[in-house]
Amino acid sequence: VQLVESGGGLVQTGGSLRLSCAASGFTFSNYGLSWYRQGPGKERELVATITGAGGSDNYKESVKGRFTISRDNAKNTVYLQMNSLKPEDTAVYYCSLFKSGRRYWGQGTQVTVSS
Repeated sequence: VQLVESGGGLVQTGGSLRLSCAASGFTFSNYGLSWYRQGPGKERELVATITGAGGSDNYKESVKGRFTISRDNAKNTVYLQMNSLKPEDTAVYYCSLFKSGRRYWGQGTQVTVSS
C-alpha cells in the first residue's frame, strides 16, 4: 500500500486549497478512505471519510460546509477540497486507509493558513 499526498501550501484566511492523495497497492474502489490532520501541539484528528463507491461521506463538525471529500476511482485518487480556510485549519494533512486490521498513512502534506 502506498498513499502519496500533495497540494498543501500557504494560503490566506478565506482561501482555498485542494489536496490529492494518489493510492496504489490495493483495489482502490473496494475501500473507504479518510483524511486526517494534526495541528501544532495537537493530536491527529479525523477530518473526512468517503466510502469506496463514493456514495457517502462524513465530516468533522468544524469543517462541514467548507470541506468536500471526493474520489476518482479511475485515477485511484482521493481529494479534499478546502474552502473558506481558517488559521485553525493549519495542520499536516494525512490520507489514510484501514485495511486488513491495519491503518495505513501517507507522508502528509502541510497546510498553513495565515491570518
